[in-house]
Amino acid sequence: MKARYSIVIPVYKNEGSVAALLHALNALSATLDAPLEVIFVVDGSPDASFTLLEEGLSTATFQARLVLLSRNFGAFAAIRCGLSEATGDYIGVMAADLQEPPALMKEFFAKLSGGQFDVVFGQRLGREDPGMSKFFSAIFWSIYRRFVQSDVPPGGVDVFALTERFRDRLVAMTEANGSLLGLLFWMGGRRAFVGYTRLEREHGKSAWTLKKKVTYLLDSVFSFSDLPVRLLMTAGLFGMGVAFLLGALVLAARLIGAYEVPGYAGSMLAILFFGALNTFGIGIVGNYAWRAYENTKQRPLSIISLRLDFPGKHG
Repeated sequence: MKARYSIVIPVYKNEGSVAALLHALNALSATLDAPLEVIFVVDGSPDASFTLLEEGLSTATFQARLVLLSRNFGAFAAIRCGLSEATGDYIGVMAADLQEPPALMKEFFAKLSGGQFDVVFGQRLGREDPGMSKFFSAIFWSIYRRFVQSDVPPGGVDVFALTERFRDRLVAMTEANGSLLGLLFWMGGRRAFVGYTRLEREHGKSAWTLKKKVTYLLDSVFSFSDLPVRLLMTAGLFGMGVAFLLGALVLAARLIGAYEVPGYAGSMLAILFFGALNTFGIGIVGNYAWRAYENTKQRPLSIISLRLDFPGKHG
């Protein structure tokens, strides 16, 4: 039976939440008015997530597909893989840690079923995470909205759903080192937002580390904005202006005999400033060049090692 609703769930170091996740999905499936399929994409997880899912899905009440990637390709690559595997008319994406309530999927599907929207995003109205996590998340999304995409909600986006047609357009863009959420907002479409409160994590430790957040922010900036190049050009113009002014002052002082020997400090400061500026500029240009080079390779964004299907226990 073809599923009307699909849910894609990337899995990485989530063995502690597998049992609760399957229980929540069984409960969600019972409340939907049409068949549900769930695509689990195990992103090279080093724990027992795959084994636990394989065991648990044999008794699940919903249709499921369990996909194992050959290694860890990253959350966005896993989500993209799951989106490609999904067969439903409406497809949602959620995390395996249950910090986003699975019941959100039902609200998303209801909005999409009305035919008025292409994509629905979950908008955080609050979060029960630790204080430091809230603080750094607020800084991250503030920078993201200021310098990358201003139409992203203030609290950021972690969960969403979209129509099959909109999914096809999304997965057709196979650029490497990009941002899946960034692409969704770049695509535009008819959007809806559903508010929710992010729950406290009950199992394990989040793999979404500060390092990964910084990498994600850089990928987003370099994929969707030329701001770094424009800032570099502005800094270069400012540096040229300062150099021209100082040069004029030095020349004037020399002509009137104000000094005999040029100052060592001023020379070193000028050398250090422009040397640092050049190095910084090379780094920015190199980031753009590297991303362009990565896309010319046309390598697959993920590699599937194993695919298992589970029909679901109905009735």
